[in-house]
Amino acid sequence: MKLKLLAIVAILFSSIGYAQESRTITGTIMDPQEMPLPGAEVKVIDKNIFDVTDFDGNFTLEGVVTGDKFRVTFLGFQAQEFTVGETNDYIITLQEDAATLDEVVVVGYGTQKKADLTGSIVTVNSEEIERTPTTNVMQSLQGKVSGVQITSVGSPGDSPNVRVRGLGTYTDATNVLYVVDGALYNNIDFLNTKDIKSLNVLKDASSSAIYGVRAANGVIIIETKSGRLNQKPQFEYDGYTGIQRAQDVVKMANAEQFTTMAYESGSEADVQYILNAMQRFGRSRVNPNVPAVNTDWYEEILRDALIQSHSIGVSGGGENVAYSVGANFISQEGILDMKNEYERFNIRSKIDIDVSDRFTIGVNNVFSNATKYDPENAAWFNAYFAVPILPVMDEQNTAASPVRYANAQLLGYRHTQNPFPVMRYNENRLKIRKLLSTIDLQFDIIEDKLDIKTTYSHNFSALEERYLDLPYTLGNNQQTISGITRENNTFSNQYWDNVLTYEDTFGDHDLTLMAGTSFRDEASNEFEATGRDIAGIRLESSRYLNFADPDSFNNNVGEIGRRYYGMSYFGRLSYNYKDRYLLYGTFRADGSSKFTRDPWGYFPSVGLGWVLSEENFLSDSNFVDFLKLRASWGKLGNDNVAASAGSNTIEVITTTIGDQPRTGITSTSVFSNNTWEVIEERNFGIDVETFDNRLSLTADYYIRETQDAILPVYIPIVNRSVDRNSGTIRNQGLELSANWNGTIGDDFNFSIGANFTTLKNEATQIDDESGYIDSGSAEFRQRTMEGGPLFGFYGYERVGVYQNQAQIDADPVAVENNLVPGDLIYRDQNGDNVIDDQDRVILGSFLPDFTYGGNIAMNYKAFDFSLSFYGQGGNQILNRRRGEIIYTQDTNMDADLAINRWHGEGTSNKYPSSAGMRKAWNQRLSNFWVEDGDFFRIQNIQLGYTIEQESLPLIRVYMTAERPFSFFDYNGFTAEVPDGVDRQTYPIPSVYTVGLNVKF
Repeated sequence: MKLKLLAIVAILFSSIGYAQESRTITGTIMDPQEMPLPGAEVKVIDKNIFDVTDFDGNFTLEGVVTGDKFRVTFLGFQAQEFTVGETNDYIITLQEDAATLDEVVVVGYGTQKKADLTGSIVTVNSEEIERTPTTNVMQSLQGKVSGVQITSVGSPGDSPNVRVRGLGTYTDATNVLYVVDGALYNNIDFLNTKDIKSLNVLKDASSSAIYGVRAANGVIIIETKSGRLNQKPQFEYDGYTGIQRAQDVVKMANAEQFTTMAYESGSEADVQYILNAMQRFGRSRVNPNVPAVNTDWYEEILRDALIQSHSIGVSGGGENVAYSVGANFISQEGILDMKNEYERFNIRSKIDIDVSDRFTIGVNNVFSNATKYDPENAAWFNAYFAVPILPVMDEQNTAASPVRYANAQLLGYRHTQNPFPVMRYNENRLKIRKLLSTIDLQFDIIEDKLDIKTTYSHNFSALEERYLDLPYTLGNNQQTISGITRENNTFSNQYWDNVLTYEDTFGDHDLTLMAGTSFRDEASNEFEATGRDIAGIRLESSRYLNFADPDSFNNNVGEIGRRYYGMSYFGRLSYNYKDRYLLYGTFRADGSSKFTRDPWGYFPSVGLGWVLSEENFLSDSNFVDFLKLRASWGKLGNDNVAASAGSNTIEVITTTIGDQPRTGITSTSVFSNNTWEVIEERNFGIDVETFDNRLSLTADYYIRETQDAILPVYIPIVNRSVDRNSGTIRNQGLELSANWNGTIGDDFNFSIGANFTTLKNEATQIDDESGYIDSGSAEFRQRTMEGGPLFGFYGYERVGVYQNQAQIDADPVAVENNLVPGDLIYRDQNGDNVIDDQDRVILGSFLPDFTYGGNIAMNYKAFDFSLSFYGQGGNQILNRRRGEIIYTQDTNMDADLAINRWHGEGTSNKYPSSAGMRKAWNQRLSNFWVEDGDFFRIQNIQLGYTIEQESLPLIRVYMTAERPFSFFDYNGFTAEVPDGVDRQTYPIPSVYTVGLNVKF
């Protein structure tokens, strides 16, 4: 009994002593700039003691004892653990963690943990975007996202072509939907790359279906930078300047090569033109049988061009207001030596106001003012065909005014050819003004569980276009009069969204429910007028239509207005059980005024996920850190097509009835009466992280099918094509991406990433009697047929060149068509010894079979280095510049043709002879004109150095080379042609810049 009493007393005294040791500690959580972090979580490990920091970053923990460990976490910063010691007050600084930022992904009308995603969503960080010196944000994504093909453009201010998972519609309306801070846009040419905080690409139907009809071609969600509450003002300047230079310039035949081909052509006229040039401009001192003039026309019309950008911004916040304000100026000259440039000035503001603990207001505004001078693209065409024996200037051409430009017609050629008159006497000016405003109000009905958010956005754009033709003469009766074409277009797009969101966690269950409505009002007005013979045209003050000849306006004035409405209802369920089993479902009902027959469409989607790494059989794995299987299915409606329309046709006809001619009328009515294109997509994916999260792998396989695709169906009775729901288009492919992050020692870290995508595009059904749809011209035919790609190049398969007369005599086709050595050999597809329309086949598609990209980034102490590459293969390009020799045969040719032409047995089995180039047989569309478009490019190289000292602001200087090296066999400036038809494609330049970034 005594022993029991002593034990009880000991336990009581021990408990009293323990109770006396518990105490309260306090502290402050700050970021590296010593600004408080409100909302950080502080939790004692293995105890139910925790707190969340207030607006000043302060926390309090009661009932802790010496030796307890507590953990501090805050989104976007590295988590840290601390041990309770003797002190009762703690000052804690958290370090930023870019990897943690990726844990939460912005999705449609909300956010989701990256680990909970069931769809195919890719995040690109702001550092990747900022590396590219460009006027358009999307250019910086090229090669960085699997499944997304971005085709570069060279002309200043133009937007690149963006395709997500192939081409799913026959119409030109393939625009991706851009969602910037909740507002919807067709184009983001107003956005500065320095303003972007995060960018997410929603690729599959399940993840993008919540945006309904606007999302059929993919969704890109962009979140811009904002300030934080209780943050002192932070200023940042970023600017660069550099030079653009044409790369891979096409080499044209020089004077000697051109003269040789003219003599070989068998054309007496072409030989006479050579003699005329020698008589007018003299003979070469090197070879007296060649004219003295040897003009490289591409060298004459190209120039090095400047590019510069300057951005300044400030962000911060008080107790209830957070703000971010910035301005950007960007200027880009074109490499075509004329009035060809782009300038843009942007002002943006983003303000978030905490009206109360439950009520917040956000206001975003962007004003963009741009001036763009478009190139006169005919200059590229003229420079390709201009003969090298013609100089730029001809002082003997006294009839030319105001400048004595040379005229090839004075040598006997059919066209003037000189590209400089169209460059110097044309000016294409566009003034682009945009005002983009968004306001949102959010109210927490039940704190941290139920909230409602309403968002109104208005996108107003005014486009003022002026196309100016100055008068000039070139001699030989070549004279143009002055003219002005003006187009004033306004676009007003309004959207109003209301979203109710419920979030709750109970036990092992995480549930999010969302319901909402969306209203859209899209209106445009387009006015155009053309006047000729402008009085005083050379004065800027006279370049208005009231100075034009009044009679010139006849049939040259037009105006059209459009307005479309849409109303949508949508809902979403997101469910997570034990962070292991995932369910994601959406449903959207869309109504559109474009469809008169059936304005409403209903589009569901569902996604499932299984996180295997949370299962018992993998949870203790030392190799697999994260493993998730994903599957999704969804439908999307597409109304980004022409509205239902049609016409009544009345025709007077004469026919014979009872041996007597009778005259009467026939009336037919053609109406498209279309309904929705429906995109149905299935996606299967896997996400893996291993080697302590250093290696991440993602793979997706998708089948994307456009049902009821709107195609131009030919109606024989009215001899016209009408757009109707009459086909099915399928895109399918595999997407792979891998990333590795590592460190070596304390000062060196690196990352390596790569992605690879395959694509098969085909029309699986065409509801037309012919079974195909033709496009392009008769000479350069493109055909969409069942089982083939959209807009496939359709022609003859060249298999070689006739080398000798014996080969001619042995081939019935050659004998029948009076062919000679040096002519092309076409494959007789049906074996009937006749080459006719039955032997034409699909020669390829402009869509690549595969694309790939990769990047390397390294940091060593204050130095940073990055390199990225991009490539594609399996696509074809129609070299229409070459092919248009069928229209003008007395022009120059590129050096590749001149050097590799057939000029004797064994000299070429690919190219015809000089005489053969002028024969209709060899000018048929074939794979002689359709070339491979494969290419590999070093996309971007950047080297930077950061200066970080207490007495100075944070300074980084950097050098960038954009597209410094490209490798391809195609005979053109670039193997990137948006629609695969290269006629007047603007070259894509290399860009070399030096930049400076300052933060203070």
